[in-house]
Amino acid sequence: MNPLRRKVENIISDRDHDFLLSRILGFISTLYGGILDLRGRGYRRGILKSRRLSCRVISVGNITAGGTGKTPMTIYLARALQRSGYRVAVVSRGYGGRAQKTGGIVSDPEQIRMGPETAGDEPFMMAQTLRKTPVLVGGDRYRSGITALKAFQPDIILLDDGFQHLKLKRDLDLVLLDCRRPVGNGRVLPRGPLREPVKALKRADAFVLTRCRDTTPGRKDVPPYLPSGKPIFRSMHRPYVYGVYKTGQTGKAGSFGKAESENMVNSESDPDRLLRGRRVFAFSGIADHHSFLHTVREFGGTLVGDLEFSDHHPYSALDLNRIARSARETGAEWIITTEKDFVRLPENTRWPLNLAVIGIAISFGEAEDAFLRFVHRHLNLREGSFHESS
Repeated sequence: MNPLRRKVENIISDRDHDFLLSRILGFISTLYGGILDLRGRGYRRGILKSRRLSCRVISVGNITAGGTGKTPMTIYLARALQRSGYRVAVVSRGYGGRAQKTGGIVSDPEQIRMGPETAGDEPFMMAQTLRKTPVLVGGDRYRSGITALKAFQPDIILLDDGFQHLKLKRDLDLVLLDCRRPVGNGRVLPRGPLREPVKALKRADAFVLTRCRDTTPGRKDVPPYLPSGKPIFRSMHRPYVYGVYKTGQTGKAGSFGKAESENMVNSESDPDRLLRGRRVFAFSGIADHHSFLHTVREFGGTLVGDLEFSDHHPYSALDLNRIARSARETGAEWIITTEKDFVRLPENTRWPLNLAVIGIAISFGEAEDAFLRFVHRHLNLREGSFHESS
C-alpha cells in the first residue's frame, strides 16, 4: 500500500497523531463537508432533481468509507424478497470496472455476461452468487434502472451502495453502520471515514448495525447520534468457506460456481473445521484488512503472516509471486483470502499451497423476522415465505 495512504488511514483510525498532516486533512475535510451539505440541501429543496423508477427501489448504503457489509446485505435481501415471490434486479455503480461509465448488464437469469474487469469485483461477485438474479452496473443508476425494467420487469430494484446517489428516488433507504465504530471519529473524508456529515443520517428510513456479537431484538444501547424514532436492527457477519483449491491446482475466478473438480469445495462450510490448528497466511485488498485478519484468527488457525493491498487492487502475476514467496517463507500450510479478492486474481493461477477463499453472509439471528416484516410493511408488500425451509 502507498505509504502516504497508509499514514492517512492511520490518522483516520487514531493510530497516528501527525499534527501538521492532521490539520491539513482537517481543513480539506471541513471544505468537503460543506460542499456535501450544500448538495444535500439542493436535493431537499428541489433545486437538484431526483427521478423515480416505475418499481419499488431499496437502497443499501452506508455513510462511511469502508466495508460495512453492503454487498452481503444486498445478496441477503435479494434472496429474501425472491422467496416472497418478487422479481428482483440489482443495480450497482460497478466501481473499478470498465462498464462503470457506459453501464451494462453483468448477468441475466441464464448467464454471466461480464467478467470482473468489466463489471467490477463486487457486481461480478453478486452475479456469481445470485445466479437467477439480473445484476446491472453503471454510474447513472436511473439509466441502469430503466434498462433493468425494460429487460427484466423487476418488481423491486436493489441499489448496492446507493445512499449517496440522490439522483434516484428510493422507497426504502437502509443505512449500514459497523457497530464497533459506527461513524469512526465523526469527521468527513479525508480527516475521517465519513462520506458525508453525520446529519445526513436523517435521510435514512432504518439502520442496520453490522458485525454485532448480539442481535437480540429490543436492546436499548442505541448510538446517541442516530435520529430518534427510526428502526434499528442488529446483524452479524457470518464467514463461510466459499471454496478451496488444493496445492498445485490451477484455478480462475468463477470456477467455484461450476463445481468442476472433486478437489474443489463449494459449500457454505465452517472455516473452523477447515483451518483450526493450521498455519495460515492471509492477504486481502479490501477496505478493512484488519477486520479480515481478526476473522482469520477467530477460525482457530495460527496466522503466521499477511499482506495488505489497496481496496479493489487489480492483482498481477508479480503480486501472486510475492504472495506465494511470502507464504512459503512463513511456513504456512494454507493461503487465505476473501471472495472479493478472489474474483480479481489472474486466471489460471497455479496455487503453491492450499488456498481457502472466505465469503461473508449476513445473519440477523432472532431479529430476522422482525427485520423482514419491517421491509415488507414499509414497502406495502405481501409477507410471503421468509425462510428457505418454509
